[in-house]
Amino acid sequence: MIIKLTGKNIDISDALREQTHKKVGKLERYFSPDTEAQVTMSIENYRHIVEVTIPFNGVVIRAEEETDSLYTSIDKVLDKLERQIHKHRTRLGKRLRSGAFKNSSPIFSKHIDSEEYHPKVVKTKRFALKPMAVDEAIMQMDLLGHSFFVFRNAETEEVNVLYKRRDGYYGLIEPEFM
Repeated sequence: MIIKLTGKNIDISDALREQTHKKVGKLERYFSPDTEAQVTMSIENYRHIVEVTIPFNGVVIRAEEETDSLYTSIDKVLDKLERQIHKHRTRLGKRLRSGAFKNSSPIFSKHIDSEEYHPKVVKTKRFALKPMAVDEAIMQMDLLGHSFFVFRNAETEEVNVLYKRRDGYYGLIEPEFM
């Protein structure tokens, strides 16, 4: 597994780099050896944040965790990733490495539910997409108290998704159709 390590507001020590490669490398059990894992570590005030993103075969698995220690954040984020893999194993099975679940005991998680996950749509909403500027969409989203807002961008005439990020800023998704 190819592990790319990045630090924001932190110089990554050799010990931390070695520990990260050792822990994340255990995920190779699920992925092919040429799969790339992007690990980003950052420190904001007293929060130690570790984010792991693994793009493979058209799917992206991502998890983020923050604690008061980078080593603890690494353990928790890998636990979270493994739970995601096991939760979606039937759908990911064809894309993951063959034999990934032969030894079904988890590496990081103490307990993973063996029940199959069956997502279900429980509500459908329909609404008219009014063309509006991004600033107007932000105001509308804030007035509604939602964490995301779908609208037709007045400038591009395309459907966009506006969302509130954890850092308090906003993100804008502009789909590109292939």
